[in-house]
Amino acid sequence: MASHAREQFLSVEGRELRVSNLDKVLYPQTGTTKGDAIEYLTDVAKVLLPLARWRPVTRKRWVDGVGSEEKPGKAFFRKDLEDSAPDWIPRARITHQDHVNTYPLANEPAVLAWFGQLAALEIHVPQWRFNADLVPENPDRMVLDLDPGPGAGLGKCAEVANLCRELLDDMDLKSYPVTSGSKGIHLYAPLDGSQTSDEVVAVARELATRLQGEHPQLVVSDMKKSLREGKVLLDWSQNHASKTTVCPYSLRGRILPTVAAPRTWEEMGEQGLRQLDFHEVRARVADSMDPIAPLGRNAPEHRDGTSE
Repeated sequence: MASHAREQFLSVEGRELRVSNLDKVLYPQTGTTKGDAIEYLTDVAKVLLPLARWRPVTRKRWVDGVGSEEKPGKAFFRKDLEDSAPDWIPRARITHQDHVNTYPLANEPAVLAWFGQLAALEIHVPQWRFNADLVPENPDRMVLDLDPGPGAGLGKCAEVANLCRELLDDMDLKSYPVTSGSKGIHLYAPLDGSQTSDEVVAVARELATRLQGEHPQLVVSDMKKSLREGKVLLDWSQNHASKTTVCPYSLRGRILPTVAAPRTWEEMGEQGLRQLDFHEVRARVADSMDPIAPLGRNAPEHRDGTSE
C-alpha cells in the first residue's frame, strides 16, 4: 500500500484487484487518502465481515471526497452492482415491484478493498441475510437508531441506549451499542430468525412507544422534526426488510474519517463519550477489542451459489 502509482494491482487474500489513485485525498481536513481507506478496510475485515456477510450491500460513494464544512463533497447511493465489478465479486438479486437489483455481498476482504477503490466509504446493509439459495431469510438482528435532535447530544443518546438495554434485558435479548460515526448511537440485539421483518418492526416500534411514554422529555418515536428539540429520536423503522443501516466498522462520509464503532457498555457510561476515527478503531481491533463479536458469530463463511 506504500506505492502511489496512478494504477497498480493489489493482492488481497488470493484476489488480484486493480486499484488506482491511492494518493487521492478523500478527507481533506485530515489528508486521509483512498489508500488509507483501503488499508483500513482490509485491516478490520476480520471483524467487519461477520456483520456484513451474505447481506446485500448498498454503497454510499464520495468519488471526489467528502469535501469541507463550507463545500461538502457530492455523494450518491449505489444499489445495483457497478458494471466495472470484477467477476469474482459475490452477488445476489432482489426483485422489487418494477425492477431487479443485483447487489454485491461483502463476503471476503477483497470485496471491502474494492469498495475502497470505488470511494464507497459507507457500507449499508439490512438486518437479514440471504440463505444458501440466495433467498432472503428472516432478520437475525434488530437495530434501534438513536438520533439526537437539536440541543441533544451523544450523552443523551447513551442515556436512552441504557434505557433500551433494560427493556431488551427484560426480553432476554443481549444488546450491543455502536457509536454511529455520525451523531448518534445504533443499538443491536441478536434474534433467532423466527420472526419476520414486519414482526420485528412491530416489536421495535412498541419498545420506542413505551420509552416515549415513560420518558417524554427525553425520547421521541415520531419522525417529525418539530417534536425532536432536546430529545433523542428512537428510530425503529430501520428494521423494515427494505431498509438498511450503516454496518458496524464502516467508515463514515463525514468531514472527519469517523467510523461506526462498536463500544462497550462501560464506555456508554463514561463522561465525554465521543465518536471514534478510523485510527482509533483500527488500534482497538489490533488489540483484539471487538465488543460486538457475538452478533456475528453465526454468520456462515462459505455457501454455494454466490453468483447471479
